[in-house]
This record gives sequence, C-alpha cells and structure tokens, in this order.
Amino acid sequence: MANIHAGNSSATNLDHQHLDHQHLDHQLSAYSYNLPEERIAQNPVTPRDHSKLLVVDTAQTHHQRFYNLVDWLSPNDLLVINNTKVIPARLYGHKASGAAVEVLLIEPVPEKGSDRWLVLVRPGKRIQPGIEILFGDQSNPLMSALVESRDEATGGRVIQLVPRVDQPIGVLIDRLGQMPLPPYITESESLPEQYQTVYARKRGAIAAPTAGLHFTQSLFDKLSAKGIQTAEVTLHVGIGTFRPVEVTDIETHEMHQERIEVSAATVEQIKQTKAKGGRVIAVGTTSTRALEGAAAIYGELQSYIGKTDLFIYPGYQWQVIDGMITNFHLPGSSLLMMISAMIGRERLLAIYEDAITKEYRFYSFGDAMLILPAAKI
Repeated sequence: MANIHAGNSSATNLDHQHLDHQHLDHQLSAYSYNLPEERIAQNPVTPRDHSKLLVVDTAQTHHQRFYNLVDWLSPNDLLVINNTKVIPARLYGHKASGAAVEVLLIEPVPEKGSDRWLVLVRPGKRIQPGIEILFGDQSNPLMSALVESRDEATGGRVIQLVPRVDQPIGVLIDRLGQMPLPPYITESESLPEQYQTVYARKRGAIAAPTAGLHFTQSLFDKLSAKGIQTAEVTLHVGIGTFRPVEVTDIETHEMHQERIEVSAATVEQIKQTKAKGGRVIAVGTTSTRALEGAAAIYGELQSYIGKTDLFIYPGYQWQVIDGMITNFHLPGSSLLMMISAMIGRERLLAIYEDAITKEYRFYSFGDAMLILPAAKI
C-alpha cells in the first residue's frame, strides 16, 4: 500500500508541476527577458541572406547563416510566404493653424466608403472629429483628411482622405508618406526597399513581414533547384501584430483583426505537400497566423478571404504548419507567445539568452530562427 501511495503522490506532484508550468505560460510576466540595447538591429544585413540563422531542432540548436537554409530543408518541403507590401503609412501633416500632426494609416475602412482609413494620430487628444488635417505645403496642400469619428477599439480615428490635386489617393500616399519603421529603429540608414521583401506585391501592410526580409532571388533559385516549393498567402500586417499584450493573464488578451487571404491554390499545394510527406514551413508569424487563422474559421484549412483575430499562445493545437522561420521578438509580445506555443516558453527564453550571448541581432532588421518539426521537448 505504501508503494501505491507513493506512486500516486509522485503522479500528483507531476500534475502540480504541469499545472504550475501551464499557469506560468499564461502569465504576461513569464515572457520577459533582458536585451542589451546594442543587440537591437538598426540596419539590415547586406546581402539579405547573410544574416545569422539559428536552427532549432529537437534538443539541439545550430548556428548558421541564412543562405544555409537550403541545407536544412528537404525536397517536397513547402515554404509559405506572405506577399503583402508595406505602404509608406506614416504621414506628417498640419492643422489649419499650422500645428503639426502625425498620422499612421492602419487599414482602409471599405464599409464606410472610398478612401476612408482607420488611423492613429499624434497628438491624439487634440485631434477630434470635425478637424481637417492638411498634407503638403502649408499654402498649397496636396491632400487633406477630415476626421470623422473616434474608434474606441484602437483609440484611433476614422478619416476621409481627399485629394487636393488631380492624382489618386494611392499616388499621393506614396508621394507624401514615409516607411513606418518600428519605434525601436531610431538610427537607421536603410533604404525604403530594404523594408520590403523581394516578393512583396499586394499593397496594404503598415509593417514588413520581417522573416521574409532575409530572402534573395538567388536563394529562391537554390531552393527551387532542390525541389523546395513556395506558396503565397496575404496578411496585411496591422496593429494587431504589434499591439503589446497588457493583461496579466494572456488568455484574456484580445487581438485586433488583420486582413488575410489564403487562396484555393495555396490550400491545394499544402495538401499535396503533406500527402508526399513534405513539411509546411511558414515564413514568419504573419504567414503562420494567416494559415492557422483560416483553418480556425472552418475547423480545417480552406481558402478564405476576410479577417482573423486568432491569438496563438502555449496550449494551442497546430492545424497546418510543421515549422517556421521567424525573427527574434520583443519581450511580452504576442509574437513571443506564438513561438512559445511551438517550442515551449522556457526553451525559447533559454535560446534567446544564448542568442544574446552569441551577439545575434534582434527585431525587424535582425537575424532569424528556423524552427523545425519536433522542436519541442
């Protein structure tokens, strides 16, 4: 009897340990780490595919260069890339009084009519409905924006953009706007095209899908020659990807919706890949969210055009992807939680600590990780 009792006690302790880990996995405080400021990349590596690549598989990590990616993938594997294109979404304007106003375009609001946008504004408190913002020369602006309403969900505004010259709004945005580099990139000498993937083609993102920034056409050629295919999805990166998690219990965090498109052709490529025993490797958290978000709508992967507010964190049951290429993410971010759902939070933080020691570069212009199947232990 004593032995049986001891066995039950041991099992109970293991259960408690599991519950403790699970509890920690859902606490915001468990996703913090210390990053020296000099590890935040201010400029991209040139050439793109010469960045570092930290490969994570089963119990090991391997330190490579991104151009070694071809050595880690197999014929019949499928890379799923996000073909979104960043728009120059940061606009600097002024009120009729001359007071400066900064506007960040978030996404179009098609249900409210042509050229209406959800935006964030600075200074926010002074930009109330009814105010007009002018862009371009003070005396001869090229475009204006009428603030129509507040958006309570984001703290932003809905504006109507109006051309003041005979040019389409899209052309004026390109002419007046600046690339919306993240706030932690403060001393960049990068060119606008360096904040686009080489395969960007569908306008609509306010931030780059940064895992894709490492690819070059020559690397794609080498991958193709080995029998590794690519498929495309679209997720227009918006505020949902970057909005910080601010709740203590991450299960109560609500993601802002982002627009996605998963085509029937991509769904078919994924089915064929799995049928051949190949692996579906998502390039970036955005491609991951598009695929898993579409699958969450129907309970299985089907073609889908719409929005997703899927929030992936430890305990999530993966439906589509087998592995991922991703950059290094901010403490406390939903992106860090997504990667933890794939390889485990404690292991991820240990890998990050090792990467910091080995002087990997972090965040948007930083280095990359390749997470392969069965990476969780």
